[in-house]
Amino acid sequence: MVAALIAASFASATTAPAQELVPYKIVEDGIPESLTGSPGDAARGRALVLARSTTCVLCHSGPFPETRFQGDLAPGLGGAGNRWSVSQLRLRLVDASRFNPQTIMPSYYRHDGLVRVGRNFAGKPILAAAEIEDIVAFLATLRD
Repeated sequence: MVAALIAASFASATTAPAQELVPYKIVEDGIPESLTGSPGDAARGRALVLARSTTCVLCHSGPFPETRFQGDLAPGLGGAGNRWSVSQLRLRLVDASRFNPQTIMPSYYRHDGLVRVGRNFAGKPILAAAEIEDIVAFLATLRD
């Protein structure tokens, strides 16, 4: 039920254009290479994390005192940069089910093998490669 509500919220508000997925290589528990070939922009990543209509604060809370009604379904994002490497953060965003097959966190950068996908997302990722990199850059700055 919760996963269906989350997926439904994405059906009406995404920033990712239809695109082909950039190939990536998983090494151990992460994706070491940037999906875009360059680092993301942490300021844009922060804006994406706080965009209630698309990503993180629907389920996660964090050190964002200006943002009311943060999620409590998932672990807090405070200290994410200490808990996970950039490589691990990237894989968690690309496909969180690699860590927990039962997770309610969407796979933001895949489109194969998914169930109950909204019509607007069939065959395309929720986030673009650059958006993944921006969010990774921001989460890596969360050290406390």
